[in-house]
Amino acid sequence: MKKTLKNVLVLGSGALKIGQAGEFDYSGSQALKALREEGIRSILVNPNIATIQTSEGIADKVYFLPVNTHFVTEIIKKERPDGILLAFGGQTALNCGTELYLNGTLKEYGVDVLGTSVEAIMNTEDRDLFVKELNKIDMKVPVSQACESIEDAVEAARRIGYPIMIRSAYALGGLGSGVCQDEKSFIELAESAFTFAPQVLVEESLKGWKEIEFEVIRDANDRCFTVASMENFDPLGIHTGESIVVAPTCSLTEDQVKMLQEIAVKCVRHLNIVGECNIQYAFNAVTNDYRIIEINARLSRSSALASKATGYPLAFVAAKIALGYTLDQIGEMGTTNSAYVAPSLDYLICKIPRWDLTKFAGVSRRIGSSMKSVGEIMSIGRTFEELIQKGLRMIGQGMHGFVGNDHTKFENLDDELANPTDLRVFAIAQALEEGYTIDRIVELTKIDPWFLERLKNIVDYKAKLSEYNSVEEIPADVMRQAKVMGFSDFQIARFVLKDAAGNMEKENLSVRAYRKKLGIVPAVKRIPTVASEHPDLTNYLYMTYAVEGYDINYYNNEKSVIVMGSGAYRIGSSVEFDWCSVNAINTARKLGYKSIMINYNPETVSTDYDMCDRLYFDELSFERVLDVIDLEQPRGVIVSVGGQIPNNLAMKLYRQGVPILGTSPISIDRAENRNKFSAMLDQLGIDQPEWSALTSMDDVKAFVDKVGYPVLVRPSYVLSGAAMNVCHDDDELKRFLEMASEVSKEYPVVISQFMQETNEIEFDAVAQNGEIVEYAISEHVEYAGVHSGDATMVFPAQQISFATARRIKKISRAIAKELNISGPFNIQFLAKGSIVKVIECNLRASRSFPFVSKVLKRNFIETATKIMLDAPYSKPDKSAFDIDRIGVKASQFSFARLQNADPVLGVDMSSTGEVGCLGDDYNEALLNALIATGYNIPSKEKSIMVSSGETKSKVALLDVAHSLVNAGYNICATAGTAKFLKENGVDATPVYWPDEHDDSENNVMNMISEHCFDLIINIPKNHTKRELTNGYKIRRGAIDHNIPLITNARLAKAFIEAFTSLQLDDIQIKSWQEYE
Repeated sequence: MKKTLKNVLVLGSGALKIGQAGEFDYSGSQALKALREEGIRSILVNPNIATIQTSEGIADKVYFLPVNTHFVTEIIKKERPDGILLAFGGQTALNCGTELYLNGTLKEYGVDVLGTSVEAIMNTEDRDLFVKELNKIDMKVPVSQACESIEDAVEAARRIGYPIMIRSAYALGGLGSGVCQDEKSFIELAESAFTFAPQVLVEESLKGWKEIEFEVIRDANDRCFTVASMENFDPLGIHTGESIVVAPTCSLTEDQVKMLQEIAVKCVRHLNIVGECNIQYAFNAVTNDYRIIEINARLSRSSALASKATGYPLAFVAAKIALGYTLDQIGEMGTTNSAYVAPSLDYLICKIPRWDLTKFAGVSRRIGSSMKSVGEIMSIGRTFEELIQKGLRMIGQGMHGFVGNDHTKFENLDDELANPTDLRVFAIAQALEEGYTIDRIVELTKIDPWFLERLKNIVDYKAKLSEYNSVEEIPADVMRQAKVMGFSDFQIARFVLKDAAGNMEKENLSVRAYRKKLGIVPAVKRIPTVASEHPDLTNYLYMTYAVEGYDINYYNNEKSVIVMGSGAYRIGSSVEFDWCSVNAINTARKLGYKSIMINYNPETVSTDYDMCDRLYFDELSFERVLDVIDLEQPRGVIVSVGGQIPNNLAMKLYRQGVPILGTSPISIDRAENRNKFSAMLDQLGIDQPEWSALTSMDDVKAFVDKVGYPVLVRPSYVLSGAAMNVCHDDDELKRFLEMASEVSKEYPVVISQFMQETNEIEFDAVAQNGEIVEYAISEHVEYAGVHSGDATMVFPAQQISFATARRIKKISRAIAKELNISGPFNIQFLAKGSIVKVIECNLRASRSFPFVSKVLKRNFIETATKIMLDAPYSKPDKSAFDIDRIGVKASQFSFARLQNADPVLGVDMSSTGEVGCLGDDYNEALLNALIATGYNIPSKEKSIMVSSGETKSKVALLDVAHSLVNAGYNICATAGTAKFLKENGVDATPVYWPDEHDDSENNVMNMISEHCFDLIINIPKNHTKRELTNGYKIRRGAIDHNIPLITNARLAKAFIEAFTSLQLDDIQIKSWQEYE
């Protein structure tokens, strides 16, 4: 150890967003673990309250404050740390740290940057410096030029020659980048790119080359090697975050890999990077020509993937190196547990992204150089065929593997292959089935033949399976080969029993029974891990049919419990459920249980192999979960902490006699099935919005005539409002019904009265045998109609009356008792005046569990797990629920990534993450939370733009418009709003709508591109065509020019009240531990 460190500051990554997701919770948790091992006091700044790293016992002090220069400087003044870690919080932490270094704050307070120096970071981040450094050692980089203005950019593009790749410097996940074929599209993109960064890069396009990535590690003694090599299935031109990635590299020769490894090591040494780093190449396999695209001197999405792929914990090792260790001191030298050598793999892994593009109105489904995916999965196996089939099932978008997805058909195949969308891989399946040759597909997609040949094997084997007509006819060797190639029992049943329909549970089980009779069961393989404390006890496992036998011993253990994880992150199910899974597993472990985790998401802490006794990095499918249960014979399975995926399996597992811990699956079904749930509420005399289940258009008409528009249409069994819609008139209704009926064939579509101007209230609780043990009542800032995952949430609830709160508790007790709940549950209420209605009830942990647990300082999941395992727990007394602090949870949206998406909130969830901040009063907590998701307190030099929609919202905003003017702000408004404000004594400058006088400098679009505004409030009024296009243009303009936008009157009011009554300097710098 070079120097003695007492206090170290770690910067987190804030809210999850596209391009920066759960992987930083994983890497930050690893770094904090390394600090704790050394006995160093750690201080963490991260407003993301749902993460594991902000939980008790990981960092010594946690600040739920925005990661920006103002707050971090104040924390440095207060805590006086000796060192700071910048590599574990993504681009957010890196940019913040670089600013603190440049403005002298770090030097002034004597804070050392640990690990890679800021100079080295700037050499990799600033394109010009990067190219200059690499030119010194004769490395090839794409021909490019950094430009500071549009004119320079156009000139550079002409000189380099189209097609041109454009990207903005210092941006995350390829923000503001794209490939342009001609000057017109180039100018459009360049304008947008300049709003995200002062500098834009214009470079030669290498579209169609292979993209190869290496993770490299280097210590202070100059021991340097590549830990993992990864190859993108998709060619260059598609961002790594959007590509299917395979490791180790498959289609390159050994010499080619060696050449690229040598270059990587040479670069890392020259740039003097100490710690972990990631290097991306464009590679032309025919000519062996290469270009270094970029080097990231921080932990990235790929390093989380590489850690899980190899069992080499890069973040942990990087943290140890930052503290002054060398690689020979980490793990035991000469064993596989040592960090001194790269691990060797006898298996393959494959990463597949998950997109949720259908959640956004107007978004193009094409994928390219800017990242849009919201999550990812990793599958492990011995053959590429097995990997890809397993992986496509894991994404959780209703696919059964590479083949057998009867519901996906493409009209124009060539176009789909040449211009990839999120479904491109299924287009390849269809092309192969229709007899396209591999050469033709290569020509259209530029995907290496090595992959396509293996995909063709799957299609050929499907044809072979289809020759049989009953399960018993299948010979043992054919059955085994099908399993080796990754076919699921479901796929086999579908190809052999052609006419089976429905969910095929029976057929599925018959294939399983026959397969077991033949003795064809999966092998369990163990991946050796590096730098783990007890390497012989670390069980990092996967299942495969390519070999036979088990790497670990199975014996009957009364005290073992399986926790099912949450699968791929997606909109509506992300790090919150990982927090729940990890807490459940920790609690089980503390109670002396052997804890078993099943999950396959490489970004998570739950798939960290030292979190539990056995980790099955494998599918959460009915088939695979039964495979694990057959071997482990656990005391029980916990399905209530991983979101909707395990919840949906509860009933199927129950029918197979699997012991489900906690609430009975029969009750789960009673709460999930709308008819049963509704009948139960009626019987208990509990109010609910009027609704009806539909099977024909005539019934619909009759119902609408009775309750009137607007109405809400939704299918049963959904997570995060998929295909839920509010309809305002007959046309909309008809259109949505056609969409909704596709969502769920077995269940009817439900249509209900939609209540306007109603408060929505969440009740999160834990019960034992129907008795509520602990609970939390929180409310939404926005009125009902904004999905609960997008709404801004306040806990404890501030606005509801005592009578309402009592009523809510009473109803919740009745429901808990009727369903005999044991474990976590969540109920959503509507409240207006004295009316309280129940919308829905989930018998599982909800998205707000980590938030309420941390604000209350009572871990709900720990209590729930103890109850499910019949262990004693401490009952809270009444006063525990009466707290003085306030928490506000705000949502993070990633609209900037989604070109053309309309950034307006509705019943369908569209946020990708969230933050949760605390305060002594509501304004303080709210301001912290909104600043943490990217809002700023507007400066008085610029204006605030308001177009406030219907009269109701105009009236709602009148008071705050007064306080804005009193606080010295200038308001601009569109015609109707300006007139209304003036009539009511507020001075506002009128501006033109986008389609009026588009050459005038008072046209709102011109003012947006001139950056005249610091905040835009646009409340969508009605659904007439002009209003929508005008409003849409303003909203989209705000997003594309990076100006904070609010589209909800209630939130706008709350935000304005907060920043007109509080200055930035008034906000206390107070850690979670200091709130008593």
